Amino acid sequence: MKVLLLKDPKDKDSGSDPYIKELGTYGFEATLIPVLSFEFISLEGLFEKLSYPESYGGLVFTSPRALEAIKLCLRENSKNEAWSKSLKQRWNTKPAYVVGKATASLVEEIGLIPQGEKSGNAEKLAEYICSREKLNSSALLFPCGALKREVLPTILKEKGIALESLTVYQTTQHSDLQECLSSYFSQQGIPASIVFFSPSGVRFCLQHIQKLSGNFINNIKFAAIGPTTAEAMEAAGIPVSCTAESPTPQDLAAGIKKTL
Repeated sequence: MKVLLLKDPKDKDSGSDPYIKELGTYGFEATLIPVLSFEFISLEGLFEKLSYPESYGGLVFTSPRALEAIKLCLRENSKNEAWSKSLKQRWNTKPAYVVGKATASLVEEIGLIPQGEKSGNAEKLAEYICSREKLNSSALLFPCGALKREVLPTILKEKGIALESLTVYQTTQHSDLQECLSSYFSQQGIPASIVFFSPSGVRFCLQHIQKLSGNFINNIKFAAIGPTTAEAMEAAGIPVSCTAESPTPQDLAAGIKKTL
């Protein structure tokens, strides 16, 4: 059975994508189609803020892209040296809150210790942060995307926890998306399941998929990587057959196996 994954490869240097591997263990033939492109912005402003750990109570990351922005900053020798020599240690005296394992592992790569990775979504992470932060403490620095949801900022604001957001990337449609989808459907036919990995993916792909599937669209089992994506799918009128219990290859593969 064929499964179409609407996501970027996990890491271009580390061989097979873990989602493809895990689905393969269940006998599924999975294919990845990258959906999104990211443009990084305000990197000088980001490093300026990272240069003053004492001004903040900690860091919040809800997307791997925010860590990619920091890594781009650290490519410059002088910035990398400043980070390695003192900034990293100073930030490590404060919490680095994260959603999910993928973001947590990228936090570890830049030398910080992630907290809250089992939260799984922004709402649960906000609750976790509220349970640990004191009122009126220094603001948490939140590097984020232009399309960030307001769930986490809203919950923290209601609880009196200060958050300073900085937009460090913008999300656009991948330039080859339409061509890749057309090619997949013409060569491989209608997949048994299609998995969405973000609300942006729903927005950019749905129309093309409806057109390419025609009357067979009702035969496809649509899956979501998490509740936020599932909500976006339902809002767009897509029946959600399964939502991964947590955003991991294991939980997604188990959910699809059950559904199919």
